Order: sequence, then structure tokens, then C-alpha cells
Amino acid sequence: MSSFSILVGKLVRSASKLRGGGSALPGLVVEKIDPDFIRRTLADLPLGVAVVSGTNGKTTTTKMVVELLESQGLKVFTNRTGSNFTRGVAAALLGEVNLRGRLDADIAVLELDEAHAVHFVKLIRPRYSLLLNVLRDQLDRFGEIDKTTRLLEQIARATTETVVLNREDPRVAGIAESLNGQRAVYFGLDASLRSTFPNDDEMRGSVAEALAATQDADVVLQRVGEADADFLVDGQVRSSGLKLRGVYNIFNAAAALAFARTIKGADLDSDALFEALANVEPAFGRGESLTVNGQPLELVLVKNPSGFRLGLKSFAAHGYSTMIAINDNYADGRDMSWLWDVDFESLADGGVDVVSGVRAYDMALRLKYDDVPVRTIEPDITDGLKRFIKDSPGVPMRIFCTYTAMLAVRRELSKITKVEVVS
Repeated sequence: MSSFSILVGKLVRSASKLRGGGSALPGLVVEKIDPDFIRRTLADLPLGVAVVSGTNGKTTTTKMVVELLESQGLKVFTNRTGSNFTRGVAAALLGEVNLRGRLDADIAVLELDEAHAVHFVKLIRPRYSLLLNVLRDQLDRFGEIDKTTRLLEQIARATTETVVLNREDPRVAGIAESLNGQRAVYFGLDASLRSTFPNDDEMRGSVAEALAATQDADVVLQRVGEADADFLVDGQVRSSGLKLRGVYNIFNAAAALAFARTIKGADLDSDALFEALANVEPAFGRGESLTVNGQPLELVLVKNPSGFRLGLKSFAAHGYSTMIAINDNYADGRDMSWLWDVDFESLADGGVDVVSGVRAYDMALRLKYDDVPVRTIEPDITDGLKRFIKDSPGVPMRIFCTYTAMLAVRRELSKITKVEVVS
């Protein structure tokens, strides 16, 4: 069955790319005709499978981990589209395996949606897992936040060797108590930075102590600069320049460093590791910068209150034209009530030029309550983007967008400028 299913999957993949279709479709087809495809393909990798999960930061952190491990001479397979359901992993595999199902890699580093990761670890148990955070996101899918914690706990308990945990998130840190023989490793923050990266309880005015707050962390983020950061590693402070934009990505860098160090082990080349970190570019749509009409256009993914808050905090509104595109498709989450948990006052002076997407009018209403002027409301993203670019001559541009809105924006931008093709 394997050669036949791979051939069919590759044909579907080629046809889907020609039609501009979704990146996960070939994986869905292969899952139907060959349910054992993922397990069979990944089972014999020398270093096994490493899973990255959590509410925020999965795609960027996974990209960092991959490039850090590649700096150590490892061949790494990953699902780089950010399609983080099992079908997305299967689709990515179809692009890498030969017709015999052979994958030329030392390790697979996979970003997985919290709920779908639970299904994935039943197919194949990861050797390593990295759990980033638990924040209120897509409550229509996950229910309350404690359910998300239980999903991550199942990933941790299925891990065969080492689980890397966020020391500063009480729900993630608390997962260590449920481990059954796995080693727990932590990444964390210097005390001076904890208010910059609040956990979910702190964002809502309550204070919850991380259960592992007294635990030593393998990597501690000590300082955040405009284009660099300091990390405490092995008792020494290491500084690194960073191409990544956004304060939220800097804490993700601490997570990626801890995970890469855990996987590589004793023969780690620390200098190469930090050199690679300094050169990591943003993942597509996550602070990605394109050029349109000679001006930079930045795409900032927003999908929950924490992500939107930190996005607004990371990117100054002054001097930019701003567009916000909000969809409520399945991959975005149907419940958009979280927009009311975000403070938009930083946009009040310059206003928002265009609000677009399926929930454009909901977004415009939310902005009105923070006295943020909106110049144009255009639910159709294609028309909204054209209007935004037309009305922003000679001015840098920034678009805050939910996941499917970001895909639509990138698709339209690819018609007028160079956009990285991710497949």
C-alpha cells in the first residue's frame, strides 16, 4: 500500500499546488487511504520525533528549533507551513519522502495543534516535547483553559525521554508533577522580565505562582533589546543579535535554545547554536516583512488576546498605515469575543486605515469603543487589501491578521510582490 498511497498523495499535492489549494489536502487524502503512513515513515528516524505545542508561538519556535539543530549538522524534517494537524504533517511528509516511503532525516521536529497532538502521539510517541504556554484561545474548540492544560499533559505523558516546560506558566510548569519517568527541563525568565510576558492569570488581574518557580531553568531570558537579547546558559550570559521582530518571539527563542540543547546533548556546539539563532528570519506571516511599491509591509499574526496584545506592544503604531483583517473560519476559531480582551488604545492616534475579513464589522465596533478611528470597512480581503495599498503611498504598512486572513493576504500579495512560497 505504501508506494501506491505515496504516489497518489504526491499527485494530489502537485495538483493542489497548481490550483493554489490548501497545503493539508494531500495529507487528508493519504490519511484516508493509508492511516499508517505517518507512523511508518517516522518510526525509524535516528533521533526520533520532537513535538512543539502550546497556545502561542508554535510556528516561530519550531522554525528556530529546526535551524538551531541544522547548525549542529543534523538533517531535520519539519512541517514548515504551520499546518499543525496530523494531515498537515502527512502533507509535509509527501513533499520529502521518496516513492518507497524513505525520509532522509535524523529527526522530525513537528509543530502540533494541542488537540491534534493528542491524536498524533497515539500514532507515534515523541522522544522529546516542548510545551510553550496555555492561554485562552479558540474556546469554541477547546472549552476552558484547564482542558487545554490536560491536552498538553497527555502529550507530555506520551513523551518517551524529555519534556521541556515553560517555568513561568503555572499550568505548563505544573505538568511536571504528572510525568511518569520522563525528564523535565525548563526555560524561564529573569524576574525583571516577568511583567513583560504575563501568563494567562496575570493578564486577568490574578496572580498564580508557577509550581516550578523554584526550579533551575536550562535557559533564562535575562534582557530584551531592540535587536538583541541576553540569555543565561550554563552559568554564563550569552548575547545574541536577533532578526526576529516582536518581544514574544524573544521568549520563544529561550524555549528553542533549551529544546535544541536538550536534543543535541553533550556534543553541542554552543557558538554555532547562537550564530544560528542570530540569523533566524521570522516565520511566514509572523512579523514577516515584504516590499510593496517600494515600502515595507509587515504581516503580524494575531489569534488570541495575548498574541494581539504583544503584537501591538512590539510594533509601534506611529509612522505606519494599519490594516486589521479578522476571519472566523475553523482554523481561526469561531468565537471572536476575545477581541474585547485586547486594549487597542495604542492605535488611537493614527487610527486604522482598513478593517477587513469576515468579522470586519465586529472588529470595527471593538475599535470604536477604544476611540480608534476606522477609515474603511471592507469585508472582502482582496478589495480591502487593494484599498489599503492604494491609500498608503510612500508609507510603511502593517497588517494584523488572523490565520486564514493572513493566508488570503499573502495569496493576494504574491500577485504583486515576492512572497516566500511555503508548501
